[in-house]
Amino acid sequence: MHKSFFRSLVVGFALFLLVTAASAQNPTPTPDSDLKTFEVRLPVTVTNRDGKEKDKLVAGMSRGDFLVFEDGVQQEVTFFSDEKTNPPVFVGVLMDTSPSTAGKLGFSKEAAKNFIYTVTRLRKDKAAFMTFDNEITLHQDFTDKLDLLDRAVDKIKKTGSQTAMYDALWQFTDEKLRSVPGRRVIVIITDGEDTFSRADLNDAIDIAQRTETTVFGISTKAGFLGTVPGVEAGTSKDKNDRFLTELCEKTGGQAFFTGDMIELERAFTKISQELRQQYILTYRPANQNYDGRERKIEVRFAEPGNLKKYRIRTKSSYRAVRDALK
Repeated sequence: MHKSFFRSLVVGFALFLLVTAASAQNPTPTPDSDLKTFEVRLPVTVTNRDGKEKDKLVAGMSRGDFLVFEDGVQQEVTFFSDEKTNPPVFVGVLMDTSPSTAGKLGFSKEAAKNFIYTVTRLRKDKAAFMTFDNEITLHQDFTDKLDLLDRAVDKIKKTGSQTAMYDALWQFTDEKLRSVPGRRVIVIITDGEDTFSRADLNDAIDIAQRTETTVFGISTKAGFLGTVPGVEAGTSKDKNDRFLTELCEKTGGQAFFTGDMIELERAFTKISQELRQQYILTYRPANQNYDGRERKIEVRFAEPGNLKKYRIRTKSSYRAVRDALK
């Protein structure tokens, strides 16, 4: 009796070990509902290609007018919105207060205020204001109250000793834009090169792409009362201009090189109109692996004939990395 009981106990324990080992080698599969898919959101701008209305924004397009490709493979579009249904805009205005801006600080402040007035729709959009030199300072967090933003800009009285533009973009994007429930936009008002950042151009592009932030640049290098010798207003001439252009284009935005307040106001109006008339396309990549590779994006017209009439602008790539967007 005792031997039979002992034998049963040994056999039972052995079976327990076998079942445990098998479970360890073949864990219970995770239900599909527990696997989080990621999507890519593309702000898309369409303009006329030629003729009297060249560069004029094109409205009235629908979801079926566009095709999205990633690395040459067509993707499934899961969401579309237009001027009537677009989510609100959260725009950060980042103003350069480095030493080279001392002579035109008033011009830059006026530019910042004018842009905020132009782009912010009451009771819908929100703006924030930050300056950067050797220090990065948030003067006003996101608000739709123009008087608070106005006072924040007016309080800027002095400049710093360096230019930390890429760090400012990184910090603002990382700390302020991740959790906002709308379109993410940064406008940088600057006149020169970055001299102080730990981040570089590629870092700035990377975090903007990962957080689906569109960057617009306003270069005030030409100043307000005249142009810098050897620099023609409205053009990109040196490597710093090209860096600013690359930062904007790779995030779906645009850089403007202005020579006077009238041209500056035209640039503000153009950005404001573009944000109103953008199309938002969201797609779920067929490749759901976070492999860290840069993936090329292309948005095409479903009707090939539209290519002769219109031009599409959106971001051209993103890097497939796990990033905790809220």
